[in-house]
Amino acid sequence: MAELAVLYDRIRPDEKMLFEALDGLGVSYDKVYTPQLTLTFDEVGQARVPWKVAIERCVSQTRGHAVTRALEGLGVRVVNPSHVIELCGDKLATNARLAAAGLPTPRTGVAFDGESALALIEQFGYPVVLKPTVGSWGRMVSRLNDRDAAEAVIEHKEVLGGPQHGVFYVQELVDKPGRDIRAFVVGGQCIGAIYRTSEHWITNTARGAKASNCEVTPQIANLAERSAQAVGGEIVAIDLVEAAGHENEWGGLLVIEINHTMEFKNSVSTTGVNIPRVMGEYAIGLLG
Repeated sequence: MAELAVLYDRIRPDEKMLFEALDGLGVSYDKVYTPQLTLTFDEVGQARVPWKVAIERCVSQTRGHAVTRALEGLGVRVVNPSHVIELCGDKLATNARLAAAGLPTPRTGVAFDGESALALIEQFGYPVVLKPTVGSWGRMVSRLNDRDAAEAVIEHKEVLGGPQHGVFYVQELVDKPGRDIRAFVVGGQCIGAIYRTSEHWITNTARGAKASNCEVTPQIANLAERSAQAVGGEIVAIDLVEAAGHENEWGGLLVIEINHTMEFKNSVSTTGVNIPRVMGEYAIGLLG
């Protein structure tokens, strides 16, 4: 068996591209289908897996985080580490870490019951965005244009119940030019970026946004790299927005979120950067 592993639970175009890149690099690696993986800790100090390094690519955040924690307990260097998944998998945790690092985000607030959430939303002023703290692909992100909409969505969350629905994560609706920016950071370096353009207010390729090349300016590179550093991310995608009315040293750029298991299938041909190959080279470098 190999010293390098790729952990997955679904083979998407991204994983196929990563496998092809690793094959092209001539490195021996194991494709590990995590739903069928079992791990034991019965003897301390006894290696139960052959891998030194693993690239975590699970679609399920819960599964990816759990298998990463388990492998770290067996001495495997997983990219990204479990603490990065914890931070980036929770928008509130990400935002808190970015705030502590002095990095710019949209105006954000959090409340912990419906009445307080409504008061917070009214304080922000309409329109406002209400997001789940855990989620991806723009799902369950709500634009609230007035009090009626806010009351309806808050009531739905309260009736649905569950711990996640009890946290109300509120952000200003940023005035952006019909697009956002996704910047890719590998090993501390911003290697490329794309614009994601859409007529819809949610500019996410999973929701139909179109990808085009974005020049990596010094401001984009600096903010993306500092954001990755703030959460300890080794292979991450940083979502940025060009915000009208926000003046800062990055030319008005704000950080929206950080993706720990980044998708890149629409970005290789767009940027001209072989992103999966760079990822593979980074992982191989960790083998020592």
